Amino acid sequence: MKTTLNAIRKYLPCAEGWKKLLQHLGKTEADDAPLLISTILASNGLDDALWCLRAVDGHDKEIRLLAVAYARKVQHLMADRRSIAALDVAERHAHGQASDDDLIAARAAAGAAAWAAASAAARDAARDAARDAARESQATMLLDVCKSIEGIEK
Repeated sequence: MKTTLNAIRKYLPCAEGWKKLLQHLGKTEADDAPLLISTILASNGLDDALWCLRAVDGHDKEIRLLAVAYARKVQHLMADRRSIAALDVAERHAHGQASDDDLIAARAAAGAAAWAAASAAARDAARDAARDAARESQATMLLDVCKSIEGIEK
C-alpha cells in the first residue's frame, strides 16, 4: 500500500511524527512521491503507520479487513453481541456482501453497546467509590466511639 507525503499532510499529522518521517526519508517538505506504508511502519512505528492508512487510496477492502482482523483478536472480550455482529457486517461489507446502510446500522448498534458498557462501568465505579467512602466514614465513626468509651473506662 502506498500514499504520499502530500496526502498525509492533508490530514494534519502530529508535529513529532511528521518530523520523524521527513527525517527518515531525508526530506524537508511534502511531495507526491509514492511512499510505502511499510516504510512509515519502519520509520515511525505501528501507531503512525495505522494513522497514515487514512491517506491511502484504493485499498479500502484490505484496510477494512485489517481492522476486522485486529478486532477479532479481542473479540473474546466483547460481551455484547451487537459488537460481534458489527464485525461480521464489516467483514461482509469489505467483500461486497453487505450494503453501506447495513454497515451504518451495525456501527450504530455497536456504538450503543459500547455506550451501554461505558455507562455500566461508570455507574459501577461511582457505586464502588461511594461505598468505599461510606465504609471509611463508618470506620472513623466507630473509632471515635471506641476512643470515647475507652476514655471513659480509663
